[in-house]
Amino acid sequence: MATTLITGGTVVTSTGRTQADVLIDGETIAAVLAPGSVLLGTDLASTVDTVIDATGKYVIPGGIDAHTHMELPFGGTAASDTFESGTRAAAWGGTTTIIDFAVQRTGERVQDGLAAWHEKAAGNCAIDYGFHQIIGGVDADALTAMDGLIDEGVTSFKLFMAYPGVFYSDDAQILRAMQKSAETGLLTMMHAENGPAIDVLAEQLVAQGKTDPYYHGIARAWQMEEEATHRAIMLANVTGAPLYVVHVSAKQAVEQLAWARDRGQNVYGETCPQYLYLSLEEQLGARGDEWGAFEGAKWVCSTPLRSRAEGHQDAMWQALRTNDLQMVSTDHCPFCMKGQKELGVGDFRKIPNGIGSIEHRMDLMYQGVVTGELTLERWVELTSTTPARMFGLYGRKGVIAPGADGDIVIYDPNGHTSIGVDKTHHMNMDYSAWEGYEIDGHVDTVISRGKVVVDGDQYLGAKGDGRYVKRGLSQYLI
Repeated sequence: MATTLITGGTVVTSTGRTQADVLIDGETIAAVLAPGSVLLGTDLASTVDTVIDATGKYVIPGGIDAHTHMELPFGGTAASDTFESGTRAAAWGGTTTIIDFAVQRTGERVQDGLAAWHEKAAGNCAIDYGFHQIIGGVDADALTAMDGLIDEGVTSFKLFMAYPGVFYSDDAQILRAMQKSAETGLLTMMHAENGPAIDVLAEQLVAQGKTDPYYHGIARAWQMEEEATHRAIMLANVTGAPLYVVHVSAKQAVEQLAWARDRGQNVYGETCPQYLYLSLEEQLGARGDEWGAFEGAKWVCSTPLRSRAEGHQDAMWQALRTNDLQMVSTDHCPFCMKGQKELGVGDFRKIPNGIGSIEHRMDLMYQGVVTGELTLERWVELTSTTPARMFGLYGRKGVIAPGADGDIVIYDPNGHTSIGVDKTHHMNMDYSAWEGYEIDGHVDTVISRGKVVVDGDQYLGAKGDGRYVKRGLSQYLI
């Protein structure tokens, strides 16, 4: 098996940073060594196949994006990234593992949904991958099928309080699914928005002629997120189920999570880069030559962007510092403007909901280190270590230690990354939600299970490099 020695770098983990060399043997990390322990010309050095000089750079565990939607059917179309293109883009951005969502809808079998996603991903991924299970039809058959998910390495499932007629579960269904969560140890993930109320508000706005993309965020008001988050917390409290709320965007929803955690409840939350950087005001102000007011469709996602004037973005950064939010994922669900987002011209309700960010998450969060929002250690914790612990991968992923997978990113703090379609863009999209963003850092080298898949401006990975990873139970269960 090939061996790789990374020398001269600063190893950064969730608990600290140190000068160390890292030896990878085959697919796993063999040793973390004092600097210079393996001297050139020694017997051990002669057995090393590749030496990578990381002087002046950070050596971090590969990123884990625990919330992606490759090839997801939605709104009459499907997410534009395949497992091949999406995981390749992820690798370019320093992410070495994704957890995607297999889908079951009302009237469908859970087992069939999971099998369909295995078929989509198998042999196509550039990096390792796992699955959560969307339960879009909570019935007796689905509840029984959930008993077998853990054996499949799927230890979390997602429910929706939004999208009536598509994925929506009512309170009674949520209660039953959470009871199964408490019984089995499966982690309940929740899309917390009051979908039926949102649909009424959206219908009323369209009737008033307010059809531009901006009104997507008006219909999905923060009150709809706060209320649903509180309701999910209460249902979890009744059942004793652990709860993980996805893509939190409203500061009032964070307050609900903090309130529950302060009372000792087993509740967690994630946010996404778009809720840290982008805003409803900027979406309103988008007036491109080609699309006019419809330009704002580029940033239509759910939960929606929030008002900067109301302080939501600052609140998200603060919550990451105080651990009221524990993770940053992307909710990567990309759609092109041509042929996809444009389905909603004249009616924002028909715009496919989603933003593509999988390639830029590690960079965007590192920029938070540069601006003083986060420490280096917290950057690693939010983007790698906590996702590994939350979703049953820690020890194998999310850490630089002997026995762990050789998933490592060498990050240059003195480098620079300009984001844009004609610059650093490998996602299968005809625009970038992050066009024009400048990052004071650069992903230099990406190693996935011991194989260098990105080296500077060269992609060395291949379709099929990634493997399915069975996950254990969350290490955050109490």
